[in-house]
Amino acid sequence: MLNTYITFTAPGKAELFEKAIDPPGPGKVLVKTCYSTISSGTERANLTGNPNISIDPKSAGAPAVFPRTVGYSSSGIVCAVGENVRSVREGDLVAVSWGIHSRYQTVSEANVHLLEKGNTLRDGALGLIGTFPLAAIRKCRLEIGESAIVMGLGVLGLLAVQLLRAAGAYPVIAVDPVPEKREKAHLLGADFTADPFAPDFTEQIRAIVPNGVRVAVEVTGNGKALDQVLDCMARFGRVALLGCTRSSDFTIDYYRKVHGPGISLIGAHTNARPQEESSPGMWTTRDDLRTLLQLAANGRIVLESMVEETHSPMEAPEVFGKLAAEKHFPIVQFDWTLLED
Repeated sequence: MLNTYITFTAPGKAELFEKAIDPPGPGKVLVKTCYSTISSGTERANLTGNPNISIDPKSAGAPAVFPRTVGYSSSGIVCAVGENVRSVREGDLVAVSWGIHSRYQTVSEANVHLLEKGNTLRDGALGLIGTFPLAAIRKCRLEIGESAIVMGLGVLGLLAVQLLRAAGAYPVIAVDPVPEKREKAHLLGADFTADPFAPDFTEQIRAIVPNGVRVAVEVTGNGKALDQVLDCMARFGRVALLGCTRSSDFTIDYYRKVHGPGISLIGAHTNARPQEESSPGMWTTRDDLRTLLQLAANGRIVLESMVEETHSPMEAPEVFGKLAAEKHFPIVQFDWTLLED
């Protein structure tokens, strides 16, 4: 049996390949993928060969190496388990964390997560991605009734809007230059929306929250957006840096915008979390993913309906070509069930 998978072979180029599938070893699970979700920020950086893809300071600016594979948030059906696997069995529907875009995936038992009754497989394919904004909000220690703002309304930002609302934030302000994204955020629960390019952007936010915003989730990874949101913050506000600011070529007036008002800038990369045991404000990926699936299964948030385009994996070269070339990219899933085994 052959496995079909997507690989980035050169900057801006994605190709499909096949290779034989090995049975899962001890502690491993073989999953037949149904859906995988494109995480546009991370995958664009990998696809284009961004030299600052790694968070390791020692590798900053190192040349990109190809080929490379991505696609870390997916779902499927367990088709085989290795020795000593106890939490799942053949036929289980699961979300998969840290896999790749491929028809079959062999991952550690810790990286498969049983879907809840009420979850769809499309929900599951958004599971791992959803843990990123959830962790950022936890780190901000949001309290019921605190105001919140989300800068950037891609998949992470739209999930952050929903999770902030579910956590009791009010008002939730969603910010993006694209009108369609602002409208979608409103439908998903944002109380107010704003265009960051509006000349009176800060005044608009201050009109909504005169004393400033208490919690911000910055998703763009853009220095200008961080500078803007700092102008909107309340004294002692907390800003989660969820977007990967891979360029350091920007300046912030830290003395007046951070130091003076006592703003907390919080690193919210998904690797900056505990591996084994959750604690207040710092949950493991596994516990956050379980929470996200439960929220979706019980109608507190929506996942599947967020997807804007579905493609066959055979369209991967064209889809990733669009990702490399276009600034605004929709929320996309690959439907692996369209492939014949």
